[in-house]
Amino acid sequence: LPSLSSYSKAWLDSLRNSKSPNPNPNDSVIGPPRPPPGPVPDEDDEDVMVGPPPPPPGSGEDDDNDVMIGPPRPPVGPSSDSEEDEEEENRYRIPLSNEIVLKGHTKIVSALAIDHSGSRVLSGSFDYTVRMFDFQGMNSRLQSFRQLEPFEGHQVRNLSWSPTSDRFLCVTGSAQAKIYDRDGLTLGEFVKGDMYIRDLKNTKGHISGLTCGEWHPKTKETILTSSEDGSLRIWDVNDFKSQKQVIKPKLARPGRIPVTTCAWDCEGKCIAGGIGDGSIQIWTLKPGWGSRPDIYIEKSHSDDITGLKFSSDGRTLLSRSFDGSLKVWDLRQIKAPLKVFDDLPNNYAQTNIAFSPDEQLFLTGTSVEKESTVGGLLCFYDCSKLELVQRVGISPSCSVVQCAWHPRLNQIFATSGDKSQGGTHVLYDPTLSERGALVCVARAPRKKSVDDFEAPLDPVKSHKPELPITGPGHGGRVGSTKGSLLTQYLLKQGGMIKETWMEEDPREAILKYADVAEKDPKFIAPAYAETQPEPVFAKSDSEDEEK
Repeated sequence: LPSLSSYSKAWLDSLRNSKSPNPNPNDSVIGPPRPPPGPVPDEDDEDVMVGPPPPPPGSGEDDDNDVMIGPPRPPVGPSSDSEEDEEEENRYRIPLSNEIVLKGHTKIVSALAIDHSGSRVLSGSFDYTVRMFDFQGMNSRLQSFRQLEPFEGHQVRNLSWSPTSDRFLCVTGSAQAKIYDRDGLTLGEFVKGDMYIRDLKNTKGHISGLTCGEWHPKTKETILTSSEDGSLRIWDVNDFKSQKQVIKPKLARPGRIPVTTCAWDCEGKCIAGGIGDGSIQIWTLKPGWGSRPDIYIEKSHSDDITGLKFSSDGRTLLSRSFDGSLKVWDLRQIKAPLKVFDDLPNNYAQTNIAFSPDEQLFLTGTSVEKESTVGGLLCFYDCSKLELVQRVGISPSCSVVQCAWHPRLNQIFATSGDKSQGGTHVLYDPTLSERGALVCVARAPRKKSVDDFEAPLDPVKSHKPELPITGPGHGGRVGSTKGSLLTQYLLKQGGMIKETWMEEDPREAILKYADVAEKDPKFIAPAYAETQPEPVFAKSDSEDEEK
């Protein structure tokens, strides 16, 4: 019994400690006591709190809306200029963080073309060559896989891919455009016209140097070219012997004024030409159309036009000129341009304009002037606000000529150079751009191993040619003449040759051997030494002869 009473007392104490709402002593409990169902706060336990403390009350009526997850927001208030620039750049998403340069040319790069997939890049230069780059097969050395010389001694003025990217057009300073396949093999060249025929419509081709050319944006058989002979011509690539159509611009006076540039619209239904008299003329391709332009903008620029570009809707036209300006034209109201951007130096006839893929921006390059401290720039403009957005310095000493913004790669290409060098700058952002430059930069060139072995070559057995002599010639071989004739070289470098007979008096040169010949005769004199009579000279008595 004592043990039972102590057990009952302990059981009652456990029920009190659990603070159950309705303890019932009659309920039989086997084992340890059940856990309490939950703390029921008494009047003295109002400050009991379960879990983390609630957030501090906010300023608004509903405190739940002030709860914030993640990093704190920037303070609301006037932002600095740098923050505004960052917001603008983020809004336009211009890929500018990284850059590579495709080198190889020895003069300025005047022509640029990227195929539609973005894998192959063509660059043409004033050094008369075209270089082909392939992003898929190129490593970080960025070397071209093929070099072409379309027409010896003629600058490359424009390059254009076909819509299917299986062929490309090359326009040089000659009168004949050439067609190449994707690997750089020549497929043909268009015929040259007869320069003695006065009417250009009767010639089968251009008679003077080409200025520009573009492949049709939709049709893979049609090509447009412009020339210094004052005509534009439409060609069929399957027929190199004659053009399909000859377009003669409208002129104030009869004559031959060069067509400095040409362009298709995005659908290939309109042709624009920049004429040497400063006018812009646009023709619409329709049944029975002729040389009379549908749109004629007289005196659009005060100097030659170097680039024309249509917007995708065909309502806006951009023009670039030698006069240092870029003009925006609304083709529904051609009396005056919508906007004129000045202070854009331009010294090259191939300087163009390009749109961004979404056409929010357009961009153009600038040339370096002799007395200016500003280098070659790439200028970006807003299409809707018609204002300058950003200037990007491409090169401190080289001019920027052609530019392009590839829609698939989201990378910006800009060609530059001067009289001694040339290259194509590729601007990209790893977070915004795709493939293209990112592919080849990631590929490092193979490093040489210690175990590499190359058999030494005997120059005689391998028929290795002798290297040219850089100094004066010897052993029957002529040295370098430094770009002059051999005779001029010998005269200039006379100090290097030991012969000094050209500088001496011939009489003195002979008389310096007189004493030696008299004292030690060797040839004829010894044979007549005994029988030779002494010479007797007649003495003159006249004073005149002595004088």
